[in-house]
Amino acid sequence: MADKPAPLEAASLLNVDLSLLPPLVNGDGTQVILVQVNPGETFTIRREDGQLQCITGPAQVPMVSPNGSVPPIYVPPGYVSQVIEENGVRRVLVLPQQPDFHPGSHPPMHPHPYMPPFLPPPVLPHHQMYSPGPGDVAAPYVAQHHPQHSYAEQESHPSHGRSNFIHRDERTSKAYERLQKKLKDRQANGSKDKISSPPSSPHKSPTSEENKGIVGASTGLVKNRQDRKTQSTSEISMEMFDEDTDTKAFEAVLSSVGKPVVSDIQARSVVLTWSPPSAASNDDADSDVVPEPCSYEVAISSSGKDGKFKVVYIGKDMNVKLQDLKPATEYQARVQAASNLIRGTPSESESFTTLCSEPDTPVPPRIINRTKHSLSLQWKATCDNGSKVSNYNLEWDEGKGKNEFSQCYFGPQKQFKVVKLSPATGYRFKLAAINELGMSDFSEEVLFYTTGSVPPTPTSPQLVKAGVTWLSLYWNKPLGTLSDEGISYILEMEDETSGYGFKPKYDGEDLACTIKNLRRKSTYKFRVIAYNSEGKSNPGEVMEFTTYPDKPGSPSKPSVKGKIHAHNFKIIWDPPKDNGGSAVTKYVVEMSVGVNANTWDVVYSGATREHVCDHLNPGCVYQLRLYCISEGGQSPVSETLLVQTPAVPPGPCQPPRLVGKARTREIQLRWGQPPITGGSQVIGYRLEMSASDLTEPKDVYQGPDTECTVSSLLPGKMYSFRLRAVNKAGCGPYSEKCEICTAAGCPDQCKAPHVVCKTATCVHVSWTTPADNGADVTEYKLEWGVVEGILQICYCGPGLNFEVKGLLPATTYFCRVQALNVAGAGPFSDVVLCMTPPSVPAAISFLQIVNEDKLDTPLDSPSTCLAIQWEEPRNNGSEISSYSIDFGDKQPITVDRSTNCIIQNLQPDTTYRVRVQAVNSIGPGPFSHTIKAKTKPLPPEPPRLECVAFSYQTLKLKWGEGTAKVLASDAIQYVLQMEDKNGSFQRYFFLMELQQLRMHCVKVAPFFCVPLIHAMVFNYM
Repeated sequence: MADKPAPLEAASLLNVDLSLLPPLVNGDGTQVILVQVNPGETFTIRREDGQLQCITGPAQVPMVSPNGSVPPIYVPPGYVSQVIEENGVRRVLVLPQQPDFHPGSHPPMHPHPYMPPFLPPPVLPHHQMYSPGPGDVAAPYVAQHHPQHSYAEQESHPSHGRSNFIHRDERTSKAYERLQKKLKDRQANGSKDKISSPPSSPHKSPTSEENKGIVGASTGLVKNRQDRKTQSTSEISMEMFDEDTDTKAFEAVLSSVGKPVVSDIQARSVVLTWSPPSAASNDDADSDVVPEPCSYEVAISSSGKDGKFKVVYIGKDMNVKLQDLKPATEYQARVQAASNLIRGTPSESESFTTLCSEPDTPVPPRIINRTKHSLSLQWKATCDNGSKVSNYNLEWDEGKGKNEFSQCYFGPQKQFKVVKLSPATGYRFKLAAINELGMSDFSEEVLFYTTGSVPPTPTSPQLVKAGVTWLSLYWNKPLGTLSDEGISYILEMEDETSGYGFKPKYDGEDLACTIKNLRRKSTYKFRVIAYNSEGKSNPGEVMEFTTYPDKPGSPSKPSVKGKIHAHNFKIIWDPPKDNGGSAVTKYVVEMSVGVNANTWDVVYSGATREHVCDHLNPGCVYQLRLYCISEGGQSPVSETLLVQTPAVPPGPCQPPRLVGKARTREIQLRWGQPPITGGSQVIGYRLEMSASDLTEPKDVYQGPDTECTVSSLLPGKMYSFRLRAVNKAGCGPYSEKCEICTAAGCPDQCKAPHVVCKTATCVHVSWTTPADNGADVTEYKLEWGVVEGILQICYCGPGLNFEVKGLLPATTYFCRVQALNVAGAGPFSDVVLCMTPPSVPAAISFLQIVNEDKLDTPLDSPSTCLAIQWEEPRNNGSEISSYSIDFGDKQPITVDRSTNCIIQNLQPDTTYRVRVQAVNSIGPGPFSHTIKAKTKPLPPEPPRLECVAFSYQTLKLKWGEGTAKVLASDAIQYVLQMEDKNGSFQRYFFLMELQQLRMHCVKVAPFFCVPLIHAMVFNYM
């Protein structure tokens, strides 16, 4: 096979993204497909004129698909294409063909020892183009970049190519990522090994036989094949040879980076620019290599071209500004390009010299001699940065101690003597250097003291705080010394037990010191000596200070002395073995109740070593511990003593209590555990009962339960009970008596109640007390109703009578009574019938004015008549005989049993108050509610009718104001009637007329007679 697939780690042979873009859909239904051509690939298409066009990657080629399908991609022999879809994007992969590949199986990958991530593409051959079918997009052809060298003894389809990616499942992607990581690790660690170790057999130069194989492979005449192992070794050797060749070519491209150009030279900075690497300068076959975006390393050297270079910049920019350079210094600068772990040769170095500047900051001056009145200073020359230092500026604070400096010396010398100073005084100095370009920064400030006299005797030390093994002391400066005078102090201590006298414990300038590692409760003597450069002062006054005593040790474990009683016992203990250096002043005993209790109470505090613990509970466990207190503090607690008091019989129980209600022949009792159990669990109870007629009490219950039911009792009898508890120590005392009476029976049936009607609406009911059956009757219930089976309680109380009010006259009622006591309710009495007497009728509830249009017979005169109507009220046992109508100041009128009436002879346009009452044989009932009614005004007089004009078909009529007075605010309607041929008048014209004397024209039928016209005028209400 003449064409060999690219190595595994090279870029994808073809990665075509076929994404259907909705915005690029044309109106005729065609779709635009973008074909992405990766770097190192050539995409060949046939144009409409039949010419072939080659497109070299990286590029995106838009293609038109008339039916939206993926166009067929023709590949060279030995390759296959695979269409996959990822995240909505269809991708075509062109991969080497694997003869023994089976779906679902993934052959192992064979990583190379060193594989660069980028390989420069060689010259591309073009292959035959295939014609597209009708209706499809012109099928493109992808020419692959293959190395120009191949080995003769290899299969046409290598087994370790990129066939793993025909099916890009998740497992294959992860395996590819792991392989890439391993290759990068080898690239990072393999460069050094590759140089130091001898080359492996695949990297050896090809022999003459191999050269023949190469020529044969280039012409496609491969005749011999070895076994599988020889084939794999040959393929790996060929790929590694290609990799070295491509890597060297890429390194040559990176080595073509431009020489840095220097600009904007300053004293401490410079700007460097350079051009990127270009493949156009190489004359070899790899002139088409276009390097990927690479990074640059800028290195400088201040010791010439052959000196050591230091990397000062790494990045992708092609210009950089270098900072922090030395002034007046010659530098060499060079640039080196790198991409994907491949580095090119550094460029030629460019020389530049920084400008001169002011001197560097000088070192602070040092003192070479001092007296009481002078200080001699000296300093070293500083770096002049290309311009000679001409002068030095020395400033001082004149001993004022403030941050205010003035010039002390200015000149070219490097030493100076300051005179006329005060003894034992501190002075601050700072120094700056000056050249032609300016003055440097001042140095750090330094403080120097002049000499003085021996300091005076210091004051005695004072105690700040004392501890068990330490003492903290302080002292003041000697009187008459300056605050800034350099005086040091020696603190001496004498331990009388050692016999060595005063020994120094501190030497320094501080005015305080803490002496440690002392003995507890011991006295020490201290004195202070001051000194300076002139000598030591006399020792100060001697002071004595004593350390505190330590805490004492814990006392011994307490023990019981004598017998343990139920409520008390006595304990004793021994003093601590170590009292901490001071006598014990007090012992404190703590007690806790229970085995696991965490609460401790103080029960004793004193100097004696024994204590009686009293007021204890029988059968309880107590824990006791103690600690002691001395001048040194409180000791740790001792070991804990566990003591248990003996148990006693339980205490008295609470009286038993009744559960629920007492029944007639049995009582249920319940009780609780006694408050005092005697230190032992209660194992049983005894319940004793006595009655008024019994001389001796008897036990009615013995057992562990806390309740029982006492039966066979008499109803309504009083019984007394008492209880006592039992534990392993014996029986406790009886409780107080509890007297309980058995329940009584319900009352007997009451006799029939006695009913007396006091009025037509009030009835008096009384009854007698029945037998109570052992319990007094507490209340009575009286039920009342109009239906015998449906009665309601109208009274509940202790009384023996009750008045039922608000009844209806002439109505039959039923009633019965019931007695109740604490036992319950007795049976109801017999039902008693009662009927109330008749009464006057009830008040009329409905009364209204009847309009004229609702009357069967019209009113004679609506202006003097009113029609009223009402509903018949309840007669209350006596039939209604008549009604009385009251309508004002006039005498009421009486009507028969009719429920309507027309009141006549009224005044026109007048308001009346009308009310009605019913009357029966008992008498008149109450009046109804009052209603207001108003009569209508009188109608107007008929107008005068005249004929003012006529013809054979028309009459012109005129009418005017009548004699009747009509209010100006009333509206008047006119009705014109005409007599027909039958002699009856019909309404011919209806008119609302507000203006009088208006002329009207009436059209009549053509009869040979004169019609009779009648006009009627009425008032519009």
